[in-house]
Amino acid sequence: MSDFVLQAEDVAIHYGGVKAVDGVSLTLRRGQIRGLIGPNGAGKSTVIDAITGRRRLTRGKVCLNGQDVTALGPTQRRMSGLSRSFQRTSIFGQMPVRRQVELASHKMGVVDSDADADAVLGELGLLPLAAVTAQDLGYGEQRRLDLALALVGRPNVLLLDEPMAGLSVKESLDLAKHLKALTMRREVSVLLVEHDMDVVFGISDAVTVFELGRVIADGEPAAVRANPRVRDAYLGSAA
Repeated sequence: MSDFVLQAEDVAIHYGGVKAVDGVSLTLRRGQIRGLIGPNGAGKSTVIDAITGRRRLTRGKVCLNGQDVTALGPTQRRMSGLSRSFQRTSIFGQMPVRRQVELASHKMGVVDSDADADAVLGELGLLPLAAVTAQDLGYGEQRRLDLALALVGRPNVLLLDEPMAGLSVKESLDLAKHLKALTMRREVSVLLVEHDMDVVFGISDAVTVFELGRVIADGEPAAVRANPRVRDAYLGSAA
């Protein structure tokens, strides 16, 4: 059995002469949070699209729990335990909180979707808001609901694309706290694309840095933060 729940090997996505992603390899161990950072346009979201099957690879492969899933589409990968969120929330504004989580769980084929929905909402502190229409939630609560939709069916790999976007400092720290706790309680591994450096370096076990579609640094957060190339190219005074 592989030590990794997720392996992306030599992943490349080229559009003619444009190399959006070029030879990227990364891994996730069970229960690990890997932060993925880099300037806008570096290829971070494109890599997530590639891993989840939304982009056709020019070369490379993706393995989930030791199995090659490169030929599988997004729905098949989701059913195999690979889930994701998007930069913009995918919630249904006119629908009550619990109802949409329950429907998402049912679509995943969960036998007891009621229990699955309650468990996910409880994990994220949303049970008291179960009957509230999603559009009436605060933005931070909507972001937590979006995470709840990604967690139904107990995926073991979760790819999050800027989940803290638009949140206040307090809301970001609150969501980060929930995320860190989830990785331990549910043994879910997380690939986190995020611009909030306090969040990334605060909760990640490892950090990968992108620049122009390539990995320029990878390792423990302290080592990456101290890397001169990373400081010059991206972190600057944030380091």
